[in-house]
Amino acid sequence: MPISRCLLWLFLLLALPSAAIPAKEAPALAAASAAGGYELPPPALQALVDAPRPPQLAISPRRDLLSLTQTPSLPGIDVVAQPELKLAGLRINPRTYAQSRFSFGSDLWLLEIASGKEIRIQGLPQPLSVASSSWSPDQNYIAFNQVDARRGSNELWLIDVKARSARRLISQPLNTVAGRGYRWMPDSQRLLVQLLPEGQGEAPASDGGIPVGPNTQQTQSGNGVTQIRTYQDLLKNETDARLFEHYLRSQTALVDLAGNVARLGVPALTLSVEASPDGRYLLNQRIERPFSYLVPYRRFPRRIEVLDLQGRLVHEVAKLPLVEGLPTGNDAVATGVRDIEWRGDAPATLVWAEAQDGGDPARNADIRDAVLMQAAPFERPPVTLARLGMRYGGIYWGGGELALLSEYWWKTRQVREWRIAPDHADRDPQLIRDGSYEDRYNDPGRPVTVVDENGQSRLLIADGESIFRRGDGASPEGDRPFLDRVDLRDGASVRLFHSQPPYYEAPHAVLDSAGQRVLTARESQDEPANFYVRDLQQAQAEPRALTRFPHPTPQLKGVSKEQIRYKRGDGVDLTGTLYLPPGYDARRDGPLPMLMWAYPSEFKSAEAASQVTDSPYRFNAVGYWGPQAFLAMGYAVLDDFSVPIVGEGDKEPNDTYVPQLVASAEAAVDEVVRRGVADRQRIAVGGHSYGAFMTANLLAHTRLFKAGIARSGAYNRTLTPFGFQAEERNFWQAGDVYGAMSPFNHADSIKDALLLIHGEQDNNSGTFPIQSERMYAAIKGLGGNARLVMLPNESHGYRARESILHMLAESNRWLETYLKQPAPAPSAVAR
Repeated sequence: MPISRCLLWLFLLLALPSAAIPAKEAPALAAASAAGGYELPPPALQALVDAPRPPQLAISPRRDLLSLTQTPSLPGIDVVAQPELKLAGLRINPRTYAQSRFSFGSDLWLLEIASGKEIRIQGLPQPLSVASSSWSPDQNYIAFNQVDARRGSNELWLIDVKARSARRLISQPLNTVAGRGYRWMPDSQRLLVQLLPEGQGEAPASDGGIPVGPNTQQTQSGNGVTQIRTYQDLLKNETDARLFEHYLRSQTALVDLAGNVARLGVPALTLSVEASPDGRYLLNQRIERPFSYLVPYRRFPRRIEVLDLQGRLVHEVAKLPLVEGLPTGNDAVATGVRDIEWRGDAPATLVWAEAQDGGDPARNADIRDAVLMQAAPFERPPVTLARLGMRYGGIYWGGGELALLSEYWWKTRQVREWRIAPDHADRDPQLIRDGSYEDRYNDPGRPVTVVDENGQSRLLIADGESIFRRGDGASPEGDRPFLDRVDLRDGASVRLFHSQPPYYEAPHAVLDSAGQRVLTARESQDEPANFYVRDLQQAQAEPRALTRFPHPTPQLKGVSKEQIRYKRGDGVDLTGTLYLPPGYDARRDGPLPMLMWAYPSEFKSAEAASQVTDSPYRFNAVGYWGPQAFLAMGYAVLDDFSVPIVGEGDKEPNDTYVPQLVASAEAAVDEVVRRGVADRQRIAVGGHSYGAFMTANLLAHTRLFKAGIARSGAYNRTLTPFGFQAEERNFWQAGDVYGAMSPFNHADSIKDALLLIHGEQDNNSGTFPIQSERMYAAIKGLGGNARLVMLPNESHGYRARESILHMLAESNRWLETYLKQPAPAPSAVAR
């Protein structure tokens, strides 16, 4: 359909009254609509929602202790519905001066790696509600912030590891609107914190709903084409701006272990403060006016400064302007200082990147980025550490003779890694990797780092010239994680560990400098992930179990899991993970109703798109969020079936999005039918976010599926006109692509049942709630079959227990109606 016709049709559709032609609805669904209120799914699905979660682990700096934090099951809607402000891209709990969150740690303890002994902490606040925690560099303490939303408290606490006791460190509340709110100083004797300013007072009063005038914006010609993404939760007026300033403003301070507070400077709109490795300077970043109604706070004008420990200005690094748009392309960046940090292996040296091409990937330039370095006392001009032909991707610091610097170019998916000598900026870098980050089979893995005595992340180096790498180990047999030692002199690599069937075992941390002892996370299809200690010098010895987390859903322990492989019509190799209910036998029981679930991915290479992902040996985790939940109801599930969208060379993947999408789905359906596990007439498809977009498109362009479940998706790409997902062209550059890819434009072709679920307060860029509302209105107005469920107080991912239970109840009824039950006779259709 020509795009001009699409827009005319859109205008006419939106003009339809809400009481347009009603959609046909099955009796059970009509009854559910009339009932209202939150619903409960069958007990088998409820059990998945309330299944225990494993604790979160954090290893100590000396790598001989673990801290474990237990998070309870989902919070109730009464918690999720607490007051929340949406300002400049932030969601703020006004009671606690913290970013909104609803799950907190309810238990915290330690574990000795050598003995496996648990260490319990005395004096923890009750009820415990841990938002975050952090080891001190010397490992003698753990700081954490305790948040109680009901009381409106946000407190800094301290655990003395040797004394095994906890105490509140200061009475003054933290401000954690822009970050964690505290950092350890390198000496482990003080913390750098963000406090609520004294005399902060009440939040500015609103205007009472009575406007004082219009909210005005203006632009002028001559500034060129820029990308203006469709952000959520932006400032709307001056009242919002004053509220934003009130809740972001914090007082930087140093707090010692006795709780003495030394305030540094005056309160400001601080984004971050970080001490130099020698503890003498502070890298401070704060924002200032003018604010914007088009972009979130991270694009607001910013000052980057170096302060001393009294809060006095030592050096102004940069004054960055408001950035309301970038040049076209996913490789576009803002000009000026970018990605600034302290050099981890030096006392007080700043490192940052600056674009040399105006931040515009369309410009011809041999040098895209320069990496600059400036040492204290910041009196000499910066020196150039590297000149890059692509975008700066970061540095792993080792020492003056060794660091690893990476660069990338999104358009080609190219990545390079260089060995540099930071103390010798004039020395030529050594190229150690040049490839594609899509090529998982040849990924050498990530360098292993450890925390040094100053709390800085540093490369783990053996024999002065060897580093360690750990990676997923992608292969035609699936992922098999590994640990390698690599000699940087000649690139020779020695494999120290490689996961072996029937387990999926991934290195979590290297426990000694020689790389002989490793902490791994091991799982199998029937065993959940637990942590083990391996002695790599005894390759044949069984690892020692450190944790024994139980199976969270023992009632589904017999689930069958298989990584299946098949081909698309154009020859691209595809994979998917096939799950079958416990006790099921295809020959004996025949085909089952099936739910298929996926999330499309873009590739520049058919070869990369054909690579196998995931592992057949991972734990059969049956949770409430993915499609595996419906194994409990007797469905077969094909999860993460491959949907590669390939555009090789100068071709763009999305130019042939629909044909490739349909071909991928056809291949998957053909394969599960060939295996005898699915009935072609009883298959549903679903997905979340971009997977929901995929779902609506499959129902619009095929009759492969009897039903679809689309959660929190986007369906009309004219509402995201400056790019979406991996599409970097704007609507005016590729209008036909935007039109062809938008299932909204093809709503008249959706003949099968589509369930749309969306959070009423979705904060994800592009998936505004109106996307689902307008998609539903289109199908309703065209006489189609759809149901719209809007979840109160929910964002892009749903958080309240009631919301998750209701989501499962709706999805289960949809599948029961259209996959398990015969189609209703015409006389039984509710109108």
